Amino acid sequence: MAEAADVQRTNRWYGIAGVSFCCIGVGVLAGSPVLVLAGVVAVGFAFADRIDSEPNHAIDISRSLSTATPTAGEEVTVTLRITNRSESICYDCRAVDGVPPALAVSDGSPRLGRPLAPGGTVTTEYTITATRGVHEFDDCWISIGNATGTLIRQFRVPVMGQSSVSCVPPAPQPVELALYGQAVGSTGRIATQSGGSGTEFHAVREYRRGDPPSRIDWNRAASTGELSTIEYVRERAATVVVVVDARAQAYCNADPDGQPAIERAIAGAHAITEGLLRTTNRVGVSALSPTECWLEPSTGDDHRSQLRKLFGTHPALQPIAPTEPYLPITMLTQLRHRLPSDAQVVLCTPLADSYPALAGRRLMAHGYPTTIVSPDPTISVDDDSDAPRVAVAALERAERVRSLRNDGIRCLDWRDESIQVSVERAVRRWSR
Repeated sequence: MAEAADVQRTNRWYGIAGVSFCCIGVGVLAGSPVLVLAGVVAVGFAFADRIDSEPNHAIDISRSLSTATPTAGEEVTVTLRITNRSESICYDCRAVDGVPPALAVSDGSPRLGRPLAPGGTVTTEYTITATRGVHEFDDCWISIGNATGTLIRQFRVPVMGQSSVSCVPPAPQPVELALYGQAVGSTGRIATQSGGSGTEFHAVREYRRGDPPSRIDWNRAASTGELSTIEYVRERAATVVVVVDARAQAYCNADPDGQPAIERAIAGAHAITEGLLRTTNRVGVSALSPTECWLEPSTGDDHRSQLRKLFGTHPALQPIAPTEPYLPITMLTQLRHRLPSDAQVVLCTPLADSYPALAGRRLMAHGYPTTIVSPDPTISVDDDSDAPRVAVAALERAERVRSLRNDGIRCLDWRDESIQVSVERAVRRWSR
């Protein structure tokens, strides 16, 4: 059902009547048949302007997609079919499809303009490039005009057929991020203060019946004749909650035509969760966002699938910056109450303002060891006019990184290299 719309006058032939009478008068006085004929024609247009009927055609529109579940970067062909269901010709029909704002049109045009015969159908195609997320098409805007072009109606028409594109990114290469309280050289598990099975030496004790032969100190037995058992640092799986900064401030970028910083933050968070799951840790996900986002820490292949879907399509991680207000204290308190008592936090944020640093400090103060992974949104500037603004933002962000590190909070400054390289460099620094 088309949305109701008022008819608008274009004033295309405004003043044509005066021009026509002037032409006729001058033609008669000058004895010029050409001017008289031009005036008569102009009178005809002025008369048609007054008696032409309002455009009132029934328009149906359908949309089809070459695929509704593309991979990131894949091109999707959109086919738009417009049909005139009226019994009269539509002299001027113009349509604009409601392309999702986060999707770029790479070929063709979502616009169409041409006459439509009674019962006639026209088709247009254009191509969009898929990006992460769920993208909803809007209704189609239609403008129809009468024969003389003096009256138009503009309205929205709901489109039949496919109306959304869902793009879930593939699983990334796992990143092995070191956690607090670990044995040096191990990844993904927390060292305890008690002895047992593990990889790092803890102590030697007297042999007890049932101890495995592989843990007997045979060198000592050969020299003293006494059996003793070697104990290693016992390890247990960690509980980690990866938090993505998805406030409007996280959608910044030095390059207006580039990806917003949150896309790198989400990609980094996804890679880190893959690495943590790979080493049998319990991993959950949340977001600093006006939209609620919480996935309980868990393990296993089913949980990995849920994580992949969350990073690709969750409304809190939408490709377009949210317009709803974010309540900083309320949302942070809600997150803190949800965190398991033994959880560590990995906060992925561009540090575009002071709030993420405040959040990291508060989480640390409440007993949740926090690591901040920060993609740098100030690393590329093409427009010289923006250079001073970006330089100031870069200095402010660098001061936040320095301050966090001085407060004992691990802060990974992820610049223009891959997340794997950045994490490896940071882990070497943390292990010193």
